[in-house]
Amino acid sequence: MSAPVSSIRNLGPATDAVYARAGIHSAEALRQLGSDGAYLQLLNRGGRPHFIGYYAMVMGLQGRPWNDCRGDEKKELRARFDLIKARSKAYLKANPRQDDSSEIELFLNIIGTGTRR
Repeated sequence: MSAPVSSIRNLGPATDAVYARAGIHSAEALRQLGSDGAYLQLLNRGGRPHFIGYYAMVMGLQGRPWNDCRGDEKKELRARFDLIKARSKAYLKANPRQDDSSEIELFLNIIGTGTRR
């Protein structure tokens, strides 16, 4: 029998239903997709982005407490989170860009070197 998603550190019982709606039904499936792949799938299937939920899952997959993420590591995870949101079809559909920026400009804005510094 497969272990539930909530068996991963930092992920509670409510996450089982959230990830199941995204087609991720076990801890093994989440580990196989990896943190970024799983979160992208979650967003593409209608999940709402939440940075703390993302980094708690990343820390949990590493066997670390959710609040162990600080400083530069947290900044890097925020940049990854923003990239995942930018790549998510569902998120982009629900939050259309207000301009006609190219994909490269969108990426540059996310990392802080584009026109929206």
